[in-house]
Amino acid sequence: MSYFYYQSKKIYYTETGSGKPVLFLHGNTASSRMFELLLPLYEDQLHVILIDFLGHGKSDRLEEFPADLWMEEARQTIALLEHLNLGKVDLVGTSGGAWVAINAALEHPELAGKIVADSFDGRILADNFSKNLVQERANAKKDEMGIGFYQWCQGDDWESIVDMDTKALIQCAGEKLPLFTKPLCSLQVPLLLMGSEGDEMSREDFQEEYAAIAGETGAEICIFPNGSHPAILSNAKEAAKAICKFLET
Repeated sequence: MSYFYYQSKKIYYTETGSGKPVLFLHGNTASSRMFELLLPLYEDQLHVILIDFLGHGKSDRLEEFPADLWMEEARQTIALLEHLNLGKVDLVGTSGGAWVAINAALEHPELAGKIVADSFDGRILADNFSKNLVQERANAKKDEMGIGFYQWCQGDDWESIVDMDTKALIQCAGEKLPLFTKPLCSLQVPLLLMGSEGDEMSREDFQEEYAAIAGETGAEICIFPNGSHPAILSNAKEAAKAICKFLET
């Protein structure tokens, strides 16, 4: 196990594989464990780095999550990149991790190579975001598979982590906080936007939102006709091919 210190707290990370360095960033209520079953698709070609953001997985816990969670996790991402001192590292962020990846690149383009942003809502949260979030979390906490996923990622304290995350995101949406630290048009690195048409958790018009982001950033877009949330899991093999191709070129 490897850890580094960030604001007097320990953050867990791990490395595997060889090749071009790529840091995978997990989504909300998840941890680096969400990528474990995907590693065989990447580690023969890439130097894969995984992180547990503070309050998640094997990292130190927090008393509460900040409303600007995706900006704070971007700062943790930057701290890890500086700790590793590998030069430019590609970032693959899924769901909430997509905002984290883009924010890290906006703040420190000298540390970020290419960015993959998978299965996220884009520049703003939909008007029904909080309502849908509360319902989705309530359903997941009653569902055997949902509970199993939370426990697998977090351990015995999974429910408090889910509740803190829900509270932070509701505050973020309610106060209409900015989701990015800078205008997207200032992004200086290549960007791939990825998603699934069948994603039940992303905004209904996410493809139009992706097109608008591409207009601002020149991003490439990869949408899978099947699959759920997130695409990197539900379309694992196809997503890995698309990601590796994007990172290679």
